[in-house]
Amino acid sequence: MKDKKQIEFEEGSGNVFDDLGLNDADELFARSQIGFHIHQIIESKNLTQKEIEHLLGIPQPDVSHLMNGHFSRFTADKLMDFVRRLDYKMVITISPHQQGEPYHHVAFGA
Repeated sequence: MKDKKQIEFEEGSGNVFDDLGLNDADELFARSQIGFHIHQIIESKNLTQKEIEHLLGIPQPDVSHLMNGHFSRFTADKLMDFVRRLDYKMVITISPHQQGEPYHHVAFGA
C-alpha cells in the first residue's frame, strides 16, 4: 500500500483578494459582496438581459459582466445605484474595527 502524502494548505483570511496580496483588497471584497447580492436579486426576478439593461441603465456588455461576476468592473457607487434601481435599500453601519475582522462587511437581509 502506498504512503499517503500530507497535503499542505493554508487557511484563508476570508478575503481572497487580501490572501492574493491585491491592493485595495477590502474595497474589492466589499464590491464583490454587493455584486453577489445584486446578482441574487436579479436572478430571483427572472429578468432577461434586455430587462436588466433597461432597469439598471447600463449597456448589454456591462449586463454580461455583472451576470458573470465581474464586479470589480463597477465602482461601489455604481453598485449601490444598482441596488436602488432594483428597489432595495442599503444600510451602512460604522463601528470600531476588531482585530481579525474585515474592514468591510456586506450582509443581505430580508
